[in-house]
Amino acid sequence: MTLELRMITVDCADPRALAAFWTAALDVRVAADYGGFLMLEQPPSGGPVLGFQQVPEPRTGKNRLHADFTASDRAAEVRRLVGLGATELDQHSFPGFAWTVLADPEGNEFCVAEHGAP
Repeated sequence: MTLELRMITVDCADPRALAAFWTAALDVRVAADYGGFLMLEQPPSGGPVLGFQQVPEPRTGKNRLHADFTASDRAAEVRRLVGLGATELDQHSFPGFAWTVLADPEGNEFCVAEHGAP
């Protein structure tokens, strides 16, 4: 038996609005729209599909799970994502590795990392 990660589903208030942010961020389209549940296409670089599921309750507290992305130019990518509607929350670094913590328009946290960073 083989277990594979195919999709990460995000609970949210407005799946279409959140999908609009993530389709622009990942340069993909919505693959399926079931009203209260949307799935995006798989990113060209691979990895799991993102899904957005409408739930009645708001997000509270810190995410217990978040997505980590990489970029060759983290600063430029962070600026682009903020321009799309993300919020920059924090920055961290270790020798050879740095990352920026952001939140999408509904407050779901994610990171953009850069390997080989000073």
